[in-house]
Parts: sequence; structure tokens; C-alpha cells
Amino acid sequence: MVMVEDLMLESSSFYPIEFDYRFVEFGEEFEATLVLGFAHLLGSVIFLIMNSVARFGRRVISRILNQCGFVRRYCDHRSYGGDGADDGCMPIEDLLKQSSDSSEYLELPEDDDNNQYEFTGNSSVRQSFVDGALRDADRVFEILRQDGPGFDVGSALNELGVRVSGILVREVLLKIRRMIEFGNRSRCARLGYKFFMWSGQQENYVHTPNAYHLVMKIFGDTGEIVAMWRLVDEMTDKGYVTTAKTFNIVICACGEKGLGRQTVERFIKSKTFNYRPFKHAYNAILHSLVTIDNYKLIEWVHRKMLDDGYSPDIFTYNIVLWAKIRLGKRTQFIKLFNEMGKNGFSPDLHTYNLLLNFLGRQNKPEPARDLLMQMKEEGVDPSVLHFTTLIDGLSRAGNLHACQYFFEWMIHNGCNPDVVSYTVMITAYAVAGELEKSKILFEEMISEGKLPNVFTYNSMIRALCSAGQYEEACSMLKDMEFRGCTPNFLVYSTLVNNLRKAGKVSAASKVVTYMLEKGHYVHLQSRFKGYRRC
Repeated sequence: MVMVEDLMLESSSFYPIEFDYRFVEFGEEFEATLVLGFAHLLGSVIFLIMNSVARFGRRVISRILNQCGFVRRYCDHRSYGGDGADDGCMPIEDLLKQSSDSSEYLELPEDDDNNQYEFTGNSSVRQSFVDGALRDADRVFEILRQDGPGFDVGSALNELGVRVSGILVREVLLKIRRMIEFGNRSRCARLGYKFFMWSGQQENYVHTPNAYHLVMKIFGDTGEIVAMWRLVDEMTDKGYVTTAKTFNIVICACGEKGLGRQTVERFIKSKTFNYRPFKHAYNAILHSLVTIDNYKLIEWVHRKMLDDGYSPDIFTYNIVLWAKIRLGKRTQFIKLFNEMGKNGFSPDLHTYNLLLNFLGRQNKPEPARDLLMQMKEEGVDPSVLHFTTLIDGLSRAGNLHACQYFFEWMIHNGCNPDVVSYTVMITAYAVAGELEKSKILFEEMISEGKLPNVFTYNSMIRALCSAGQYEEACSMLKDMEFRGCTPNFLVYSTLVNNLRKAGKVSAASKVVTYMLEKGHYVHLQSRFKGYRRC
């Protein structure tokens, strides 16, 4: 059984949690795995302290474990939009949100303009239409890039004779948004608005909410806050409802300008704010604030919510508890957690998982072992996710022996290691300076049919560079290509930065050249200062 003494913490443990970029890191995406759910974790700790051991019903726990299968999706080599800097792996904090029992944790999807046109024929007809729209988007974008004094963009676009569709509009706006990274921001905002106005005037086409959102993002990225608000007003004037996604776009831009509270108040008072799938507007707003790490504003929204007579639910408590921990407000956290218990809310979902990681980070392998045994007594067989979370925490605490112990226990428990668990263990060895053991485990995972992902390769590259094995580190790029894993920008920058620090400027330039020749992250080339093509 987990003893109270083993879980008690000094108040200093509650100072704000920051990303600890260890020399073998997975990048911000992986580091955020447990930070996102830390409120759940510490909630579990206090709950155990005050109630000896939290008791969960078999039905509830079974549902939790069934939904924990999201880790497998984390290993997909897929692209998730944006500017492409995160290609190759979905940010793990998003997956943590998606694994919640409440639908309120689900990420709000992009509106699908691709469904604007339906085809009754076979799929080849639709594919032909999509391909044509993508080609037309390239032609339109080239016209827009010619914009300048004496050039009539509208007339030039009319002469193209393209068929305007949701697909075409989306692709063009995405191209403009990507151009912001290395282009003139004011010009990008102007081009986005010109194209938006022109396309909206074409026959048989009406802008969708997604089109409005994309232009709003362009305005937000370029600092055109007033123009963005005008677009929000235009949406409502034309009968479109503003959603939690709309709010998220606006708050990301306005929060940086110190306009967060005004933005929140405006959406709360708005009669056109469709906050579903959230229970009320406050939860929708809190969810958005979580995604941008605005913890102080979360506290303010929570106070305003109570002042307006709304009762918090478990979703509300979890977010506000997380904010208290991130802000280092230990006393307020305990008070709020006690309030949650008095109001009949028990810790939900990630309790076991996060508690195990917490015990790992505190270098408490014995209480962690007791908790795993307790789980089995409760009828809950620890999953790969539980063991991986614990091993990750112990690795961060520098307890390699315990990492090995629980990795072996996981296998003996009938849990086959997946890509994430292999990656965590490989990193544990690398951090401890056990490069050879990292290599052995890397080969083992491949022989077991587990293809390494970008985080696995990034860990191996860092470990190899730290050991001075730069040639082998560079060869990892070829290995990735061979196994169908496209390097993300983190992998390239990790390799380039380590080579430069070692004075291997020529080798670093070759890596950048390789990246550009593969057509990867061409728009981010400027981040490699001093690069010269070999």
C-alpha cells in the first residue's frame, strides 16, 4: 500500500513546473506528456493522503484503460498540418487531451471544406476534382505573389478561369499562412484578405466557417488584431455562430497583446457563441486557455464563472487545479482539491497513470511498486502506458536501475513494449551514458517489429553526438529514410546544432542541404543561420 509519508512533499516541490530540456530530449511535444495532466496527478496524491487509498470502481477503471490506447496512435508517421514543423508525430499533449473520459477534452476539429461538394460517381471523379483544385490553388497563389503597384490581382485571377471551391480556398490560404514565416507580414495579411474577398464574390461558392478561421489566423499571425475582430463581426452578421475554435484563434492573438480579459468577456456575453461540445461557455474558454498555457487568465475566468453563478464540474476543477500547480500555488491547490471532494467529485481518468509518473519523478520506486500491486488488487491490470509513464519519471530522476526493473516487470506482466516505451527506455540509457545499451535496445525494437519514430531517432542522434560518434549520428537520417520515417524539424536541428558545436560546420551544412533537397522545411531554412550550400 502507498504510505502517506512516501507521498508527502515539501512545499518547494510545488514551484512552477518548467520544461527540463535534458540532453536527450524528445522535444517540447514529448516533454509536455505529463505536464498537461499534472493537475490530475497531484489531485490523486492529495486524495490518497486524505482518504488513505482512492478506490475506483471496476467499470470506471475499465473505461479508463480502454481509452488509454491512444499511445499507439502517437507513433504514427503522419503529418498534422500547420507549417509542418511537427510532421512525423502528433504532439503527445493533444493525445493526452483526447484520452479523457469527457468529450470536453476532445480537440475541436477543423471544419471540412472538402465535403462542400458531394459526388455520386466513383471515387476517381472526386479525386480528379481534388487534384484539379490543388493545381488551381498553385496557379492562384502564383498570381497573388505578383501583387504590387500597377498589378490588378482581381483581373488576373478572373482571367485564370478557375472554379472556386472550399478545397481551393483552403489551400491558397494555407500557402499564404506558411509564407508568413519568411515573408513580409503586412503583405501576407493583405494578400490573404484580397483573395478572401475575391473568392467570396465568385459564383456557386460561399465562404465556410473554416475559411473565416483561416483568414483570422493569418490576421492573428501578422498582428492585424483590428482586422481579425472585424472578420468575427462579419461572421456573426452573416449568421455564422462563433465557436470554441473561433475563440481559440482570437485569444491566441489577443492574449499576446494583453487583451485576454476583454476577449473572454466579449465571448461570454456573445449570444452567437456556440460553446458545444462543452457544457457552458466557461468550460469552452478554459479549454482554449489551457492550450495556450495562460494560467493566470484561467484563474480569472474561474473566479468570474463563480461570480456569475455557474457551478464547476470535474472538467473545470481539473483545469483550474492544473493552473494552480503551474503557478506554484500549493495552498490554493489543496483548498480547491478539498472543495472538489466536498462537492462530490473524485479524481477522473489519468489518476493511476499520472500518480505513477509523479512517484517516478520523486524517485519513489517502492511506493510505485506498491501502487501497481494495488491496481491489480482492484482488478486493474497495469498497461504498457502505466509502466512507460513510471519508467519515464524514474529516468528523469536518474534511477536507471529502477527503470530496468520496471521495464522487465512490464514484459513479465504480459505487456509487450510499444514504440513509446522503447523510446523512453532508450532515452534512460542514453541519459545515464549507457550508449551501447541504447543501441542494443534500438536494434531489439526493430527486430520486434516496432518501427522507431522521430522521437526515438532524435534520442539516438543526441546520444551518438554526445559520445562523439557524429558519422553514425548522420547515418540515422538515411536509416529513417529507409524505414519510411520522415525526419521532423527537431531531428534536423538537433543534428545540425550538435555538429556545429563540435566544429563540424561542413557536415552540418551537408545535413541542411540534404533537408532542402528532400523538400523538407524549405520555409524554415532561415533558422539555420550562416548556412552555405555545399
